[in-house]
Amino acid sequence: MAAPPARARADYDYLVKLLLIGDSGVGKSCLLLRFSDGSFTTSVPLTFLSSLPTYSIDFKIRTIELDGKRIKLQIWDTAGQERFRTITTAYYRGAMGILLVYDVTDESSFNNIRNWIRNIEQHASDNVNKILVGNKADMDESKRAVPTSKGQALADEYGIKFFETSAKTNLNVEQVFFSIARDIKQRLADTDSRAEPQTIRINQPDTGTGAGQVAQKSACCGS
Repeated sequence: MAAPPARARADYDYLVKLLLIGDSGVGKSCLLLRFSDGSFTTSVPLTFLSSLPTYSIDFKIRTIELDGKRIKLQIWDTAGQERFRTITTAYYRGAMGILLVYDVTDESSFNNIRNWIRNIEQHASDNVNKILVGNKADMDESKRAVPTSKGQALADEYGIKFFETSAKTNLNVEQVFFSIARDIKQRLADTDSRAEPQTIRINQPDTGTGAGQVAQKSACCGS
């Protein structure tokens, strides 16, 4: 699915593309629906996913406000295509932030986070923001396979933030998206600040009143 045509910037200050990455079944689509629509539904049956074309990618849009700025989030989901190993460079193109999602009841999905990070390093931009998300934290502790401390340790290893979430109960869902959006906004603001042209001051020649006045006027206009 192609991205929607760009709109005028009048309704937002920043347009941010986010990606949801992780193994199939960890709840990426559920997180997206909970954040974008405020709804929760169980995962789409795998029999349906297997019939999807390999280019099927979905996204949702939600505009939020942070520190007086309107941030339009365009959040992309793989729609099950990670099962077919068909996620390519095109999916990562232009991504400003990536949510790495695993299932706290599925240790293999946690172990595969390292593979997903290698994939990101190969295909995404070097300065992309990343955040680690342990989903399904509402599940009974007897079903938990990945302790919170283990998730935090992995996040610390890569120098990224870590949250445990539940799309079902809405635990930390808003906090995750707002956190990575705030970090990206700050990075973009810092980049814009560094890109602002420096003031050029003109040396004023001491060759007479008229010339001095002209030089003074030029310096003012250049400030």
